[in-house]
Amino acid sequence: MKASLKRNRERPDGPGKVTGQMKYLSDLAFPGMLYGKIKRSDYPHARIISIDTKRAEQVPGVAAVITHKDVPGLNAFGIVIPDQPVLCEDYVRYTGDAVAAVAAESLAAAEQALDFIDIEYEPLLVVSDPVRSLDEETPNLHPAGNLLHEKTYIKGDVNAAFLSCSAVAEETYELPRQMHTYMETEGGVIIPEEDGGVTVYVGTQHGFQDRFQLSRILNMPEEDIRIVSSPMGGSFGGKDELNIQPYGALLALAAGRPVKIHQTRQESVLSGLKRHPMKITMKTGAGSNGQLLAHQVYILADTGAYSTLGPAILDFAVEHATGPYVIPNVHTEGQSVFTNNGVAGEFRGFGGNQVTFALEGQMDRLAEKLMIDPLELRRRNVRKKDSLGPLGQRIAPVTGASDVLESIAKHQEQTKDLLKDYTDKRKIRGIGSAITMHGGGLGYGRLDPAGGRLRLTEEGKIEAAFGFEEAGQGILGVIETIVTEELGCAAADLSIVIGDTALVPSSGSTTASRGTSMVWQALENMKRAFGSKLIAEAAEVTGVQVDILTLGRGGVFANTRENMNLPVITYSELASQSLDLEKLTVSTEFDFPTTPDEVDAGHFLYTFAGVLAQVEIDLLTGKVKVIDLDQAIAAGPVVNFLGYKGQIEGGGVMGLGYALMEEAIMTEGEYVTKNLDDYLIPGIGDVPFQMKVDAVETLEEGDSYGPRGVGEIGSVAVAPAIAKAVHDALGCWVNKLPVSAEETLLAVNQRRRHQWMKVEK
Repeated sequence: MKASLKRNRERPDGPGKVTGQMKYLSDLAFPGMLYGKIKRSDYPHARIISIDTKRAEQVPGVAAVITHKDVPGLNAFGIVIPDQPVLCEDYVRYTGDAVAAVAAESLAAAEQALDFIDIEYEPLLVVSDPVRSLDEETPNLHPAGNLLHEKTYIKGDVNAAFLSCSAVAEETYELPRQMHTYMETEGGVIIPEEDGGVTVYVGTQHGFQDRFQLSRILNMPEEDIRIVSSPMGGSFGGKDELNIQPYGALLALAAGRPVKIHQTRQESVLSGLKRHPMKITMKTGAGSNGQLLAHQVYILADTGAYSTLGPAILDFAVEHATGPYVIPNVHTEGQSVFTNNGVAGEFRGFGGNQVTFALEGQMDRLAEKLMIDPLELRRRNVRKKDSLGPLGQRIAPVTGASDVLESIAKHQEQTKDLLKDYTDKRKIRGIGSAITMHGGGLGYGRLDPAGGRLRLTEEGKIEAAFGFEEAGQGILGVIETIVTEELGCAAADLSIVIGDTALVPSSGSTTASRGTSMVWQALENMKRAFGSKLIAEAAEVTGVQVDILTLGRGGVFANTRENMNLPVITYSELASQSLDLEKLTVSTEFDFPTTPDEVDAGHFLYTFAGVLAQVEIDLLTGKVKVIDLDQAIAAGPVVNFLGYKGQIEGGGVMGLGYALMEEAIMTEGEYVTKNLDDYLIPGIGDVPFQMKVDAVETLEEGDSYGPRGVGEIGSVAVAPAIAKAVHDALGCWVNKLPVSAEETLLAVNQRRRHQWMKVEK
């Protein structure tokens, strides 16, 4: 695929979304459908003395009430470690824990039944502080203790290296708990089938993984479970783990009728995954020439009550603690601990956002100490084309880090020139930049399979089938663009099938910025064989010799000396005249590319980003408004620039919210922010009118890995760029997100005092 910015296809699902005609899975309804509700814990930590459902069962309209006794298989779930009870039996460990569930003829009846479930608890000590979670006197929340996972990476000798440093920056950074705030909260419909199986219409990022988990819970063969997972109204990682699926399935089987569960926003806040809050302490040293010499990092992550992908997120944070820089001496330690807080798990950026905020803050502080321009300091330390990866592993050679750095440096100079003319006595502006790198795929040692299938259907359509899900990220547009370009057919010739385990091959999870890469790789594996099969069949049906036939828009064409692109047979005609359609199928199975070095969790393919932020701060209110948010992205060839730009802009807005307003506050294991009326996310008035996206498409000669995914990279380095812009405006360093108006007002007052002191002198 050649680099090009001319691909501006309309999304196949675009018209249905903007007109409101598309039905999401939580919009579905079926005859005889019941409504399900889940009874969550009254306490963040307690022992269950008894559960009595008799009164609930007698509520008119109630068809089923279930507790842990009604789970026929494994009463637990979790993508890697199944440590979260489906329905709690002995203990509850956070307020989102499910204890019972009901299905009724109406929502009102279901809600009344929840109130009539009698549960007696013995409240226990709430472990809400991740630091104290590891104290010896703190009670264990799980049999193995409160330490979920720890990870260490050591290179060189940091203690000796610090002795030779001319400047050292040391700081502790605090990163908040962030909500995914997808538009469609967790929901869908589960249908019991006549053969004893179930069909699950619920938004998820990995249908086949859900099928596997549900098979253990329901004690049912996987082939009896069908997962339909597209389309869904947003995820950002939050629907990678099971959410309402087990409860809907258990209720549907118990009642023998379809059950719909659609969580309210408040229920979603209570039980849904969040971004990991982290406390990160960094000590970074450099020589007088700005060369980085030593980097020491400690990461403490609050994973909440259960594991989900907490270990992998910590591994990712540890890997990316040095970012796109070459540092000879590194010592990074990370710990992820259990608390009675809300469960933290998969979220766009996967631990990279937190550690990048700290790392880029270190670079800016060092630059000030050394009196070196912050971008020049980065330039002196940025990785080269053949530099090893952050864990010392070999990675795909790429100049992306320096490419985005130089691109954003140009943006910064242009913005500075425009800023010279800015005058407003009530407001002040500042500029900041940051860069980052982000590994795609799950990393070395992780099962990361992919696959796809092409076939000619009876209707004469070229069916492209993948086990990915459309969560709003645009995978349908990616598939359409790549398949039409690689095969030469038209969009009208295609039938794209995704997100249905009964109809598609397994392609792995729709996570980790891997979808675009895997579709491209699959087409590379399949296009020649599939094209050859169609052409051979066309030759057999029409009698035209094989070597002059090619695939094209609408069918097969002949190229002779006299005539080029002479229509021979349409795909529809070929399908109707073929004697054996089954042979016109090609499939592929492969793994996401990984480093050849045995480095646990190490990545091989990386994307790179540079971010420029300009902020405007109101000197009376302390409010910070982002005026410019431009990004340079190095991710290989662009498949569809509209989709690419949308991902970067969307990620940028999410990063803006992370930097300035979003925090799911918890006190003693209870959410203070229970709904969107007191949890702010960016609105249209909070974002710049235009956000520039510079796509760096070049790859090294011989690179065979094609376009990289951009689903996460646009969110990763936004917060540190905004923090530096605040520093540029007011001279205060930000070490805690979100940036508060109180902090900026304090900085404003200090700035004024300094100005008055200068005047008096």
